[in-house]
Amino acid sequence: MADLTGAALVVGGASGIGRACAEALASAGWPVVVADLRPDPDDAKALALDVRDRDAVRAAVAQVVGDHGSLGAVVYAAGTARVTPLLEIEQREWDLVLGVNLTGAFHVLQASAPHIAAGGSCTIISSIDSAAPVIGLSHYSAAKAGVEALVRSAALELGHRGVRCNAVLPGVVRTPLMAPQLDREGVSEAFVCQTPLGRIAGGEEIAGVVAFLASPAAGWITGVSLPVDGGMSLREHPMLFDRPLP
Repeated sequence: MADLTGAALVVGGASGIGRACAEALASAGWPVVVADLRPDPDDAKALALDVRDRDAVRAAVAQVVGDHGSLGAVVYAAGTARVTPLLEIEQREWDLVLGVNLTGAFHVLQASAPHIAAGGSCTIISSIDSAAPVIGLSHYSAAKAGVEALVRSAALELGHRGVRCNAVLPGVVRTPLMAPQLDREGVSEAFVCQTPLGRIAGGEEIAGVVAFLASPAAGWITGVSLPVDGGMSLREHPMLFDRPLP
């Protein structure tokens, strides 16, 4: 890790892509701290955290910094999604999807940025759905588009301190979040057909890119939204909603 110091904080690191990121960073030599709404009970160092709670996020970051001195890498992988037509989205669902995917990312970035060492980075997991419209995912897509705007602004404002900020945009990945959709008849096959590389990714394939972006090898990369999707964004997204729209 060259001259980087501090810990790697992975928010949303108890499962799915986040867990794979935590494992990849640990394999690269980082001391890793996971924060999650439902942390792994077998991970004694993991922190329980609701990213929608600004004060709780600040307290969690302060605890990690107190234990490790500084942050060398921050990964925001917390996320949630619902498949609901635009005209049927209730306020509670909108607030949940935006709160976890966008507001939580802002809370973590704002709290952690002052403690990221020069040469360090923040990487936020977005989605290729940020740019391509998907029926039933208007709130999710809006949140992910907002995350990428946040990343670009952060790259501008933090660059003078030597801190980089990037977004990684997965396509379809086998995770607990995606399982209900992928288990539906024909959905996995549809995603495979829409992906030029002809398969569904594993979380480790996203995590490898995240670990690279946290490394000195990516020291000249900031403000980037990087698709890691097997080429899926080159084609139309498969239909997730299977009834007439209201």
